[in-house]
Amino acid sequence: MPPPMVRAPKIGQEWVYQVRNVFNQEIVDTVTERVVSVGDQIRISRSGVKAGPLPDEIQSPWGYVIQDPHWQPPQKFTKAIPLWPEQLQVGWNKFFTTQYEALSYPGATYYWGLSMAATQWERIKSPAGEFLVLRVHNEIPNFVSNDLFRVGNVRDEELWFSPEIGRWVVRRSSGRYITSGVYWANAYWEDFLEWELISWK
Repeated sequence: MPPPMVRAPKIGQEWVYQVRNVFNQEIVDTVTERVVSVGDQIRISRSGVKAGPLPDEIQSPWGYVIQDPHWQPPQKFTKAIPLWPEQLQVGWNKFFTTQYEALSYPGATYYWGLSMAATQWERIKSPAGEFLVLRVHNEIPNFVSNDLFRVGNVRDEELWFSPEIGRWVVRRSSGRYITSGVYWANAYWEDFLEWELISWK
């Protein structure tokens, strides 16, 4: 079976996600992401029912993110990195390194490394329907935070990527960090959020 093709971007494509706090299952927001321009860069505008306008996502080319609002603070990369595996095949894995600038604190760059692995094909259901998805595990070990009080950082996520819609059906992301004098056993948690697709077009 050849791997399915990823849907190409077009203006007007849209994905709506319910964002949930994994710790207590509380719904944090409902976020709409919409393709607003296609060309050398693909720009995706984003807004939350509660949060209002959110920073854009910019891909260049499709599948490689150059401005990523997913983590806090939102990031702008000096070299684009993949949002999903370069080969949609179980067992594919690769480590990418780049530098990022925090959108809200321009002028300094920080190390970012992403380990991405495609683990298995699955069929999953969400309020938006049933999808064939490639399950992907991402780790961001030992990245450098723009918060100078953090001396150790790690982020981890699972995403269920659907080539049919050109985006994930579910994405579950968490992060932990330590400050001076704190051991990893007592590390602080960042938000632990799950994004679930509720509609798309």
